Amino acid sequence: MIEIPVSAAKARLTALVRQAEGGADVFLTRNGRRVAQITATKERRVLTPEEKLEVIRKAQASARGKFEPGFDAARSADFLYGDDGMPG
Repeated sequence: MIEIPVSAAKARLTALVRQAEGGADVFLTRNGRRVAQITATKERRVLTPEEKLEVIRKAQASARGKFEPGFDAARSADFLYGDDGMPG
């Protein structure tokens, strides 16, 4: 476990990130209190173009039938404004 003041961590950020990637618990402190933690993230798998297209198709299928005919997303927030174009 590593506790380091934020002011000191600035100069050692690369090393602290490497330690977090290696499994160390890295805490940043301010006035002796923990205020933040540096943690490694799980590696995300990059989708192939075919997988991306499948995600889009699933989202489109899920949305199908949920909107009234003639729905225009570009105008969907118009109810927030008055006739003068100002927030109403």
